Amino acid sequence: MTNSLKKREMRPERVLAGGFLALIALGALLLALPIASSTGESIGLFNGLFTATSAVCVTGLVVVDTGTAFSTFGHVILLLLIQLGGLGFMIFATLIMAALGRRITLRNRVLIRESMNVTTMSGLNRLALWYGLLALGIELMGAALLAFRFVPMYGWGKGLFFSVFHAISAFCNAGFDLMGGYSSLTAFWRDPLVLLTVSLMIILGGLGFSVILETISQRGRWRGLSLHAKIVLVVTAALLLAGTLFYALVEWGNPGTLAVEGANPGTKLLGAFFQSVTMRTAGFNSVDLAAMTDASKLMSVILMFIGASPASTGGGVKTTTISVLLLIVLSVVRGQENVNVFGKRLPQDLMRRALAILFITLMVLLAGAVGLALMEPDIPMIDLLFEAGSAIATVGVTSAGTPGMSTGSHIVLIPMMFFGRVGPLTMALALANKLGKGQNKLKYPEEKIMIG
Repeated sequence: MTNSLKKREMRPERVLAGGFLALIALGALLLALPIASSTGESIGLFNGLFTATSAVCVTGLVVVDTGTAFSTFGHVILLLLIQLGGLGFMIFATLIMAALGRRITLRNRVLIRESMNVTTMSGLNRLALWYGLLALGIELMGAALLAFRFVPMYGWGKGLFFSVFHAISAFCNAGFDLMGGYSSLTAFWRDPLVLLTVSLMIILGGLGFSVILETISQRGRWRGLSLHAKIVLVVTAALLLAGTLFYALVEWGNPGTLAVEGANPGTKLLGAFFQSVTMRTAGFNSVDLAAMTDASKLMSVILMFIGASPASTGGGVKTTTISVLLLIVLSVVRGQENVNVFGKRLPQDLMRRALAILFITLMVLLAGAVGLALMEPDIPMIDLLFEAGSAIATVGVTSAGTPGMSTGSHIVLIPMMFFGRVGPLTMALALANKLGKGQNKLKYPEEKIMIG
């Protein structure tokens, strides 16, 4: 019994979850230090815990103003937590061990494989190196583009730091900003350089490292791409287009969002596109989210729930999960026995895991929304659902104003952010292990029930 208990405790998904918890705890302690505060007075351990959870889980929800509450030391700590949380601490551990010439044990290989969401056990050092270099290259590109705007505004030192911070925050789909006043990127609502650069960073971070590397290696050739890459690219493009069209149609005449004074058709389309990009998992905003219509808020919750793609820096149930579920529905409507897409047939265990991930995440979302409703009876339910969706999908946008909510609400949001970063992946791994081992060999007699 002791041996079996140890085996359960040493499962890779348990170790990964524990690693994120340890990183959050360390970040909370560092952010609560007086040196991390701009005033020299501690922001408090609880505020440090909330902020560290949000940073490691690349969410972006805050209880203190990131731009003004923290010192340079605090901003650097935040940046490191975002980078470690976005790329996965096991990738960094692999790179460090490889640089030191340390041998990677079989157990560590299993952990690395699970953290990078790959199936192979070979070439993990090289794959981790490619992931790290790819992230570094994309973030440097984003920082260089943003520097054209921020350096003239803030000078070389502050401008370059702002450029690097927001490039990393965008690529890691974190949504943290240094603009102050909880304003995010609303001051740049008509600035294509900033909004399109941040959008590009978010999209690339949300595609997943494997898809980016595969697309580069295949030089854009569609036939050479795997089924996973094809689904990710098609669904991502479809969601971006659908979101842009929806926000443009619904918010076009709203003076509180797209139709602010001085807006023209170009800036309106830019704003609609940016919200379509960021609502899926990034957490930035260029318009006043509280002023959005209820229809747009509900659509935002749907986009948040779907989120980014597997092995990416984003959250949500993932584009591939939704794709599998839609394909199941389509196969039932067509009367097909198998679920087929792009000339391939999807395995049954994949469909079961997709259904489990959807159901578990939906239950946590609804439970969180109910918890927030009990804590905040004066806030409209659509805004609380928006807040819960933002936490569980690690998005980081808010229409209710997270800092103004009660401590009880903040306590509800912390585990939701953690589950959003670790939970769906952990549940999928646990289910995959059980299904893969084939432990349940006993088959009971089959009998149908009525549904629908």
